[in-house]
Amino acid sequence: AGIRRKAAGKWSLDGVAGRQVEISAGDASASLTAACGLVCDTQRRLETAVWVTSVESCFFPPDVREGGVDLHRLAIVRVPGAGMLKAADKLARSGAFGLIVIDLSSEGGSVSTAAQSRLLGFAQEYRIGIVFLTRKQSAKPSLGSLISLRGEASRTRTGPDSYRVQVRILKDKQHAPGWSHGETCRGPAGLC
Repeated sequence: AGIRRKAAGKWSLDGVAGRQVEISAGDASASLTAACGLVCDTQRRLETAVWVTSVESCFFPPDVREGGVDLHRLAIVRVPGAGMLKAADKLARSGAFGLIVIDLSSEGGSVSTAAQSRLLGFAQEYRIGIVFLTRKQSAKPSLGSLISLRGEASRTRTGPDSYRVQVRILKDKQHAPGWSHGETCRGPAGLC
């Protein structure tokens, strides 16, 4: 995850509220860092974020904490892979969260149109940002036509203990695609 030095613009809770977003990457840690930036922004706005992941996979909590996420204020739901979308549906239906991150990066990354449609309805009704994390390259298609914003995350080392995470926007239904968001982060011990 890393320590954030900068956050801005369209890549914020305001920019993803009411939308379904897909962050894809070949390197899972780049998409995790990009999602953590949205979690931090959500927490700064005193909104609640929840991270839905499988029981087989989860981020490394000390790295996420080092990146600025308040773990005491982040709800984490770990369920068997097949139950992740059902859990996300119930969480979205409650309207209690400003941001829901669904980590599909270890699950193959497919979501039915029906599931996306239900989640999008709740996202729009309650102004929730729904963020799917997937592991794939930019040439692969997005999860579906209901994805409003898709970005490809990448990580580049910028110094002995720092790196830059760049999210290049491949699809954006509210603005023209082609913009990007970047953050310079201090790498956790395992990356330095």
